[in-house]
Parts: sequence; C-alpha cells; structure tokens
Amino acid sequence: MVMASSSLLRLRQSPTVPSVRAFPVAHQSFHASGSFALPRLPKYDHKCSLRIRAADIDTDEVKPNAPDSAPKKANDSGALNQLLGMKGASLETNKWKIRLQLTKPVTWAPLIWGVVCGAAASGNFQWTFEDVAKSIVCMIMSGPCLTGYTQTINDWYDREIDAINEPYRPIPSGAITETEVISQIWVLLLAGLGIAYGLDRWAGHDFPSIFVTALGGSFLSYIYSAPPLKLKQNGWIGNFALGSSYICLPWWAGQLLFGTLPPDVMVLTVLYSIAGLGIAIVNDFKSIEGDRAMGLQSLPVAFGVDTAKWICAGCIDITQLSVAAYLALTGKLYYSIALLVLICPQVFFQFQYFLKDPIKYDVKYQGSAQPFLVLGILVTALASSH
Repeated sequence: MVMASSSLLRLRQSPTVPSVRAFPVAHQSFHASGSFALPRLPKYDHKCSLRIRAADIDTDEVKPNAPDSAPKKANDSGALNQLLGMKGASLETNKWKIRLQLTKPVTWAPLIWGVVCGAAASGNFQWTFEDVAKSIVCMIMSGPCLTGYTQTINDWYDREIDAINEPYRPIPSGAITETEVISQIWVLLLAGLGIAYGLDRWAGHDFPSIFVTALGGSFLSYIYSAPPLKLKQNGWIGNFALGSSYICLPWWAGQLLFGTLPPDVMVLTVLYSIAGLGIAIVNDFKSIEGDRAMGLQSLPVAFGVDTAKWICAGCIDITQLSVAAYLALTGKLYYSIALLVLICPQVFFQFQYFLKDPIKYDVKYQGSAQPFLVLGILVTALASSH
C-alpha cells in the first residue's frame, strides 16, 4: 500500500562513476517549517549528447554497463516495459504514458497482495459483492494511488542518480516538466488519502484507522526519499522502511477494512518486514557505483558484494524460519509445515542463482524465489485468521 518507495521491485542499472562535472547537479532545499518544498528541476537539452567520463575505480568490482539511451523503437518488449515502469523502456512522448511510467505499475503487485493477506487475516472477509468491492477499492488506494505517489516522489529526488544510471528516464531527460511531476505527486497523494478516509466511512469506523495508516505510510515514503532525513542513504534503516511499507502497511489496511488489528499480528508483520529488508537489498547490487557516487550507503556499498549477499539471504531465510517457529509454538503446526515447505525452494534458488552472482542473477533469482515468499505471507495471514 502505502509505500515505499523507491521501490522494492525497482531494478536499477549501475554504470561506471562519472566525473562530477559530467552532469549538472540540482540544488535541493527543504523549508525548516517542514513544508512540502520541492527543488527546481534543471532544464536539459534533448539535442545535447552527454559524455560521461569514467573515474578510476576498483577493477575487481563487477560492473554492468549502463546504456546511454533507451531503445528508440517501441518494440513489443520496450513498449511493455515502458507501461510497467521497468528498465529497458522505449522512449515515449505521450505524457500520459510517461506519467504511468513514473508510477511504476510493476511495483503495485506486492501492495495489492498485501491487501489480500490482510483481508484473509481478518477472518471476516466474505465472497460477497460488497466485500470484493471494498477490497478492490483498497487495492486501488494501495497500488496506483499511494505506491504511484511513492514511486513518483522517489524518482523526483533520485533524478541526479538516475542521470548517472539511466539518463534517459523521464525526469532527468526532461521528457516531463517540473510542474507536471509535482502536480502528479499531489494528485496521487490526495487521491490515496481521500480513498482511505472513504474506506473508513464504508467500514463504519469510529476512528479513521485506515486513513491514519495511509497517512503514516505516505509520510514514511516522503522521508525515505527526501532530505533532510532521506532514510535511503542508510542501507539498514532505508531498506527496513521499504520492507515494512510493502508488507506491514497494506496488510494492516486490508485487515482493518474487515476487522481489528491485534497487537500480535502487528508484531508478526513487523517481523516479516525483516524479510522485506532482504528483498530490498537484492535491488541494491545493480546500483553500487551510482550509490557510491551519490554517497548512498547501501549494504553492498558499505560491506561489499560478498558480505551483503549473505546478509540479504540471511534476512529473508531467518525471518521466515522464525515465523514458522512462532506458528508451531502457537499451535498452528500445519501452517508452520506449509511455510517450511515454501522456504525450501527459496533457499535452493539462492544457492542456484543469487549467491553465485547477485549482480548477474538478481532478476532471475527474484522471479524464481519471490513467488514462494509471497505465498508464505499468505499462509501466515491465513494462520492468523484462526
């Protein structure tokens, strides 16, 4: 739902480190009053070709090459990537398609799934028209509106690093104006919060718990991307904030829509967010050089590739094993066994792909292992409903 930003599923590509003079860096400002102040976007000339000169770096580091431009022809895969907000998107001039690209629809899926898990955990969801309609509206709030807001604001504050990693993206390339980006941020935020308030009224809540959850998640998304806090600069804090936004918040919204949120379920979802931290680390390996150039202390930058890949796998596996143990100790043995069964293929794919080369095989690992992780979250939700 309401989160996080930068994207848990966002796949960034990391080039060599550019000279500091190779690209103009925009000045960022933040009013002391805490108002939503966005810096001005520098204007870039589309006709000017940028030459990025590589600085001296460690030759032992694995460095994928970043393309200087996006695919110029809108072939089937490039057009689809453009619509989903994925890497390898075709160049696009249609403003509405560019706006959609900024929201990164590919990142909506975990939030939508989180709402499903929350509804299942409530134990009160019924396959009636009204309950299904409530769920769909909650998914729209979590995915297109608030995740779209999160991704757009993250791209706004990432425009300098995107100028290094992917200079053809909509904001650094100048394909969309400053005014258009800021208006999109506000429209998506206000739409998401308005829907959250409407869901509280629909559910008959005396206290607007869904609205408060959405507001808290939106604030977390802002401080994740924006100065002066910019949580993403710290690999531990930023990735945990990202993981909790993708697991806790949509689950809480879905469960609050159909029931109450017991403290033990809140603790369980926060614990599961450590697995979300591990998933977020997976996406950091591709952007090592760009993160280092911009001073972002992602875990691969802070600890190196070899150490960070084991931290990543450990966060994912130990969290799920802990949840399985908790389910067994609370008398939900069959759910615990089901979760253990789902952990096994994840460990297999870690050794098969991720631990061999986290930079080369990150996408293949995520596509192979993460379906089992999200099924495990649903198993945990069903266990919570009993």
